[in-house]
Formats: sequence, C-alpha cells, structure tokens
Amino acid sequence: MSIKIIDLKRKDFNKARKFAIKGMNLSWYTTNAVELYFYSLYFWYDGISKATRALGAYKDDELVGVLLVNMKGEQKYYSSLWSKLFLKLTSSIINQNYESRGSEYDHVNMKMLEELKRTEQVDGELNFFAVNPEIKGQGIGTKLLKELEKLESGKKIYLYSDSGSTYQFYMHRGFLEKGRENIKVEVANEEVPLTCFLFSKTL
Repeated sequence: MSIKIIDLKRKDFNKARKFAIKGMNLSWYTTNAVELYFYSLYFWYDGISKATRALGAYKDDELVGVLLVNMKGEQKYYSSLWSKLFLKLTSSIINQNYESRGSEYDHVNMKMLEELKRTEQVDGELNFFAVNPEIKGQGIGTKLLKELEKLESGKKIYLYSDSGSTYQFYMHRGFLEKGRENIKVEVANEEVPLTCFLFSKTL
C-alpha cells in the first residue's frame, strides 16, 4: 500500500518520540536509559507544543514519518496543561544539570538565525523531522516535504541541522545553506567536533 500524508494522529505521539532518538541523535546527550526517555519526551513535547502543522506519513495505517513546522500567525496544533507543566519542570532540571552540554549548540544556532533575519524574512521553522529508522529508501521524508510545500506554498522556512545527521538530504531538496559554525559537543564524556548548519527554503 502507498504512503499517505495526513495530520498526525495523537495516538502516535510516542512513536514519533522514538523515531527522534535515533534519527535526530538524541542519544548523544546521554547514555542513561531513563535520562534518554525523559529527554526525548521533553524534545517531543517542546516540538509539538510549538507546531502549527503536524504531518504524519502512514503506511498501512502505521506511522512511518513525522514533520512538525511552526508557522507565524497560524494556530497551534496541540496544547495541554500536562505538557506545559512537564516542559516547565523538565526545562528547569535540564538547565540546572545539563546546561553546558547544549548551550554552545543553542548559542551558535541562534547566532546564525539572527544573521539570516538581518537580510531575509522567514515565515516559520521546521522544528521536528524524523522517519522510522528501520525503513529506508522509500521517499518518506520527501513525501512529507512535498505535502508541506502544497500547504505552505510561497512561504520561507528555516531549519537547523548538523554534521551528525543526514543534512545533505535538505541540500538535495532545494534548501540553501545560510549559516555554518564549528563547535565541539560532549558525547560519552568525550569532546566531538560538530558542524552546525542553518538552511532555508521558499516552499
């Protein structure tokens, strides 16, 4: 059966979270299973609470890919009191105990975005994009992007990526590199060089 792109079903939130652990390298930040669970949950609810569109790719009614985008002036897709409380509490814990792990990464991303906004107007951010890591070569990511292009035609979006992920995917689909910064991140108690990218595209 072919892959269908529809609004993400809320029953599949947990599957989307699991896709991100491997596909978006969340395991870089901790090897502790409990910490990874809560960090991935935080990452997911942070993304879904900001999103104005949540697209799911389904094959035989099984979720195989997710795309979240936050567009200016559009209504949020999802909101709940529980998620707001969870984000607030978890954010406080992360800032107290793990701030140094992600602070440089966040700093260079914000720096690149500020530089982009000096010369260009952007309409939104692609803030979560993950495909089932067990399924490859079926064009799932491309189908999700094409559906977004139909829905938000003519608008400019940006996204962050890095050399630890398949950033070339975006370059092959018309995204332009708008910023690049080299940093080091701590992975398993070792400093690892990483290149951070900012891409943008008019849909």
